[in-house]
Amino acid sequence: MVRFLHNGFLLLLVTTFFSCVSALEIDVDDDGSIKHAAWVFVHGMMSYYNGNQTDGVVGKFVWPYYWWQAGAAWGSLLDYWFYTGDTTYNEILTEALLAQVGTNWNFEPSAEVSSLGNDDQAFWGFTAMAAAERNFTNPPDDQPQWLQLSEAVFWELAGRWDTYQCNGGLRWQIFQFNSGYDYKNTISNAGFFLLAARLARYTGNTTYVEWAERTWDWITDIGFIDTEHYYFYDGASADDNCTEITMYQWTYNAAIFMAGSAYLHNFTEAEIWRTRTQGILDGLNIFFHEPSGVMFEVACERNQKCNTDQQSFKAYLGRFMGLTAVMAPWTYDTIYGRLRDTVTNGIANSCAGGSDGVTCGSTWLVDGWDNTWGLGQQMSALEVTQNLLIGKVPAPYTATTGGSSLGGIVIVPRTGYLHTGIVTMGDRAGAGIITSIALLMMLGASWWITV
Repeated sequence: MVRFLHNGFLLLLVTTFFSCVSALEIDVDDDGSIKHAAWVFVHGMMSYYNGNQTDGVVGKFVWPYYWWQAGAAWGSLLDYWFYTGDTTYNEILTEALLAQVGTNWNFEPSAEVSSLGNDDQAFWGFTAMAAAERNFTNPPDDQPQWLQLSEAVFWELAGRWDTYQCNGGLRWQIFQFNSGYDYKNTISNAGFFLLAARLARYTGNTTYVEWAERTWDWITDIGFIDTEHYYFYDGASADDNCTEITMYQWTYNAAIFMAGSAYLHNFTEAEIWRTRTQGILDGLNIFFHEPSGVMFEVACERNQKCNTDQQSFKAYLGRFMGLTAVMAPWTYDTIYGRLRDTVTNGIANSCAGGSDGVTCGSTWLVDGWDNTWGLGQQMSALEVTQNLLIGKVPAPYTATTGGSSLGGIVIVPRTGYLHTGIVTMGDRAGAGIITSIALLMMLGASWWITV
């Protein structure tokens, strides 16, 4: 099988599965057919990974795919395992995640510091959180645990909440020397919001709810949300106090806030989060073409201007629609119908390119393959398709419903402040508590502690 790379080179992969060029058929009423399609798409996605080769980097995909997109792709792969039961890539997945945790166990590897953004870190945190919620095989005891990693990312982001400009919120970039540091964007705050919501539900700790509420209130007050239609805009420059908002709408901003709202309603049962979840779901209409019902990226797809990152955004809409359907069951029928229409009327026709006949394109609105290819295209088709199985698998676990990942971690961000993660596993948390006490004693009483 020949798989095309985005930069025009060819990566030659040999497989015995495809003996001729043929389009993929997907029967959305047959779980076996859906799983087979997901198998095809995940193989296409993994053809862009060379981390297990001598010239590759463990955990990263080939150029031009940035580090953040690798974190997102591993999340897609983790869900693939959970939805289909296929363990083929599980060892590679574990190796990749642990290779990128960094020295502080917060997904901040030194090799990525020069270009690291808050949103980048959040996407790796999503994958660690999903591993905890899905009971993915826990790492060895001498390695960071999935819940610890997601907690570490959260508290790292919390330490960057910036009231100096725009009265709050997270900046896009972490370091002043990075282009985009002066920009406060919705996706960074969306990532923080969703991590807060998921950690609240998993741990039962309401401190996370407070942070989620603070984030929602801030993006509402600053105008990044149109609360009448529940549209989410891209962001604004902090240099003018976020007064001039960039009005682009992206699928992943809405999707992440919708899933976070659904998690919060599931945990708190507060009516306001039900209202917000439903409002965002209704607002998603702008991302679905009528009358076909096919998902599309409204800001760039029709004019063929979507860049490498944006090619993957529909993957996150598919993923977080699926999670919303579970956390907020009243949304299930609407969400399933939209996913089904997108697969039947779009993906099944689009993923018909390349020499294998199943390479996926960028847009699902045209009849057939659009002669484009890439990691994001494969991820998007995979996520939307496999989320048709969301009702066939258990809901995300929590610490009290079977989740086995151990929480409780002490991390020391570069600010010098010390944050302690929330221990959630009862008697099993003894080791985490002892570690925390030992570190506190070594660091001394002068450190500021946030619980």
